Amino acid sequence: MGGTVDSSTSNRWLAENPSKRWGEIFFLLYTPFWLTLCLGIVVPYKLYEKFTEWEYLFLGLLSALPAFLIPMILVGEADRTLHWKDRYWVKANLWIILFSYVGNYFWTHYFFTVLGASYTFPSWKMNNVPHTTFLLTHVCFLFYHVSSNMTLRRLQHSIAHLPERTQWLFKAAWILALSYFVAYLETVAISNFPYYTFVDRDSMYKVGSLFYAIYFFVSFPMFLRIDEKADDKWDLPRVAIDALGAAMLVTIILDLWRIFLGPIVPVLDPKQHTQSGLPWFPGNAA
Repeated sequence: MGGTVDSSTSNRWLAENPSKRWGEIFFLLYTPFWLTLCLGIVVPYKLYEKFTEWEYLFLGLLSALPAFLIPMILVGEADRTLHWKDRYWVKANLWIILFSYVGNYFWTHYFFTVLGASYTFPSWKMNNVPHTTFLLTHVCFLFYHVSSNMTLRRLQHSIAHLPERTQWLFKAAWILALSYFVAYLETVAISNFPYYTFVDRDSMYKVGSLFYAIYFFVSFPMFLRIDEKADDKWDLPRVAIDALGAAMLVTIILDLWRIFLGPIVPVLDPKQHTQSGLPWFPGNAA
């Protein structure tokens, strides 16, 4: 997972930057662990039926913390000569932490008001969003974004001979398609978990997945840029500013949907949301 990168393959799937290459491979190899834990054990065997706040929090921590702890202990060959703040896995985790935090804290309320979603499992919450979802979103988004990096890199290699405008169209089309596919697949994957519900599940699959895909329309191409060019190494402040900039752009697009398209299902008005325990914020307004 470390060492010299073969330039004949790096431009196709893997990053030329050795630290980035190691980090992406680590996140991919780590994915089956938390995925099996959640979708292969907890959901199929309905262990969640006996979960309290503590078990849900432990599930989230057990899924997310190794993404930080393992690279600290098993340092990749490419990272051994680098200061910790210059290692790609640190930058990737920071970007996803900020982006997914904004997504959970703010954008989840668009799911409440636009898509008619609700969480009904026992959990301690922040802004009425379960702590567990903050943790699980982190590892989910790491997997999605690293996968996107690799496919976009491979696509760029395949279309490099085409005119620049044509390349842009191909990449834009791929980002749109991949974003919708990821959003739809996640919605289907958690459909067997009964405590994340929607007013109209069929509408959520078709239209709600498009709404969710807006996150990735913005984040996939922006996340790819971190340490992608050999002569453009990012520092942590730049990573943080970029993640928050991506989050702001997504917020603007989501609110434009709310204003001009409105909810896809009948939902409560802002006063009813507040009375039912859903805190009001500007995005809740009709």
